[in-house]
Amino acid sequence: MFKELNPLLHSELRLAVVSLLISVESADFVYIKEQTKATAGNLSVQLDKLQKAGYIKVEKGFKGKMPRTTCSITPEGVSAFEEYVKALRSYLGDKI
Repeated sequence: MFKELNPLLHSELRLAVVSLLISVESADFVYIKEQTKATAGNLSVQLDKLQKAGYIKVEKGFKGKMPRTTCSITPEGVSAFEEYVKALRSYLGDKI
């Protein structure tokens, strides 16, 4: 009856990051941090977990002399998010 929820995406911050990235081509670290209201340290850890799972791509570079980290969602991340939403809907039934 109920589908298993992906434990990697069931974390509030990781779900927020993936939800944000699914709607944009890419986003930089500062923007993600502001939107999720996460601390830099916690966000870094969660981005690393998502990257290791293959759900996001993280690119490090510079904008002028300032370091810049940019994230984008991968096709695997899109699939995982869609499956998560589908599983969540199984819990809600006809309520949505």
